[in-house]
Amino acid sequence: MFQGSSALTMDAKGRISIPTRHRDALLSQDDGRLTLTRHPDGCLLLYPRSTWEERREQIARFPMSARGLQRLLLGNAQDVDMDGSGRILVAPELREAAGLTRETMLLGMGSHFELWDAAEWKRREAEDLAQGMNAVLDQFSF
Repeated sequence: MFQGSSALTMDAKGRISIPTRHRDALLSQDDGRLTLTRHPDGCLLLYPRSTWEERREQIARFPMSARGLQRLLLGNAQDVDMDGSGRILVAPELREAAGLTRETMLLGMGSHFELWDAAEWKRREAEDLAQGMNAVLDQFSF
């Protein structure tokens, strides 16, 4: 299970370094083989390859009414591998689609990660908090 947030700096070639605390798990789970794709919220999703393969099968079974979501998720999926330094390359088209700049945030979301432009994540988080989460909190106890 991946959790927590990490502020990452993307280099000029579009590479980010996977935080050390996640590298070992990703290397042992799938030899550092990952898949990146778009999310409707404007971020990128980063999955260990075996987890993505399960999700890909689920997405492929969506009804025709969800064809747009299939196109977004499957049509933008790109396999990436961690290099010897624990970095992955984010393709230019995915960087552009998510509005990624030099400063990014990687959020552990359990079975996968979300990759956000840092400024957009800050704005989105403030918006989410301002809207409140009462319906969800009614079913949760701290």
